[in-house]
Amino acid sequence: MTAGAAAGTAEPAADPGLVALRSRAGAALITATVLASTVGFLDAYMINVAVPAIGTDLRASVSELQWVLTGYLVTVAALLLLAGALADHFGRRRVLVVGLLVMLVASVCCAAAPTALTLIGARLVQGMGGALVVSSSLAVLNGTLRGPDRARGIGIWAGIATLGTTLGPYGGGWLVDHASWRWVFLLNLPLIGAALWALRGVPARVGVRRPLSLDVAGALLAVTGLGGVIYALTAGPDVGWTAGPVVASGALGLACLVALVPVERRQRAPMLRTALFRSRPFNAINAATLLFYGALAAVGYLVVLQCQLRLGYSATAAGAALIPESVVFLIVSPLVGGLVDRVGTRWPMAAGILVVAGGFAWLSAAEPGQSYVQAILPGALLWGLGIGLAVAPLTAGVLAAVDDSDLGEASAINDAASRVGGVVLVALVPALLGAGGRPSLAEPLATHYQSAMLVMAGLSVVAAVITAVFVPSRRVAGRHNAPAPRLHACAVPEPAPTGGGR
Repeated sequence: MTAGAAAGTAEPAADPGLVALRSRAGAALITATVLASTVGFLDAYMINVAVPAIGTDLRASVSELQWVLTGYLVTVAALLLLAGALADHFGRRRVLVVGLLVMLVASVCCAAAPTALTLIGARLVQGMGGALVVSSSLAVLNGTLRGPDRARGIGIWAGIATLGTTLGPYGGGWLVDHASWRWVFLLNLPLIGAALWALRGVPARVGVRRPLSLDVAGALLAVTGLGGVIYALTAGPDVGWTAGPVVASGALGLACLVALVPVERRQRAPMLRTALFRSRPFNAINAATLLFYGALAAVGYLVVLQCQLRLGYSATAAGAALIPESVVFLIVSPLVGGLVDRVGTRWPMAAGILVVAGGFAWLSAAEPGQSYVQAILPGALLWGLGIGLAVAPLTAGVLAAVDDSDLGEASAINDAASRVGGVVLVALVPALLGAGGRPSLAEPLATHYQSAMLVMAGLSVVAAVITAVFVPSRRVAGRHNAPAPRLHACAVPEPAPTGGGR
């Protein structure tokens, strides 16, 4: 089940399968879900610090390195909703275990990959496991805790998971500097092993399971569509935008994505329920999410590259460069819920996104010879302040735009929008840098880093304008209980009490 889908269904407090947060099973539950979520994030973004080392060791082209990055992101984004259907039928805990085992095997294959193409294949498989883990980890937490403990449990999960994802890139950079880039993938193994061990103490819920209704057509269209578009964006700078394979893959990808909507409308049990898109505020927030979270992912990649290839940072230092951003986020985000209760969602969200755009503009000026305090720290602090302001109202707004019965699917769609934005804009980085045919990104960064960063700042401004114009400034108390870590765009709300609304 998707993370959000778990939230949309209230469980009876008397259900014997539910556990108390302050119990041995509750501690095991928090441990397992935090570790699983952290693994999903690390596989998505910790690899940023290893890209230069992978390129040197495997003699990988810029296009191949992009696929090493985006292969995982493509499969997670495309299979996320389908993975939720599997969890609905086979059980969240079981699907989480399978996903972790797939990621474990794929991580070993990534670490042992002798060529760039082998590594790309292993990353695609890793993304399949990641889709299962992302769709079920928070659903296991929310669906296993007793009703009164869920909001607090999600808050604990959010804080610890964010801390783990903050320190992960630093640990990955240290491994690159002191061992090998291959150890970045092996770092997953103890985390996955600990998560599987902790899950032994989590009771398997025996509830009503939905009939298995796999939307194979929707999944194939999503995978082919995203894959085709990403291939075109990745190969275009290398072989030329008018090359036959680039044009053909781009056209096929776009055709599949366009066909996805009418095909889903005809499905009895669609992967993507299009009726939700009749809400203009829901569409606006998802459009803003796609642009904003896409820019966040691309800037995270660009800044790490600039730090390593132009500013002379080690992989360890590059991994630590944005830690202040996460620290500010952790401080600010829990305080914003009360502000949303008072003034609504529109203006805190728009203001936060604009502050992030200001942080991107500052970071765009980072040049060799500047100190960390000059080049990175002010932009990182603005970035953290901005997302701290934006995440809670974004979460509250997207959930307020739909009925309570649709909370789960709304959350899953918003999460998918953030991931699609990330994979598309990360794939665009070489094109923005003008890296076509270059053996390395160092030279393109010297000439086009600032303009690429300003493009991301501009997309963030567009997201803020969409928010200010189309998102109603409604007050939605109780739907932003916990700060959402950046591995999910949309936090999971506390379920409505059984038998009533909010």
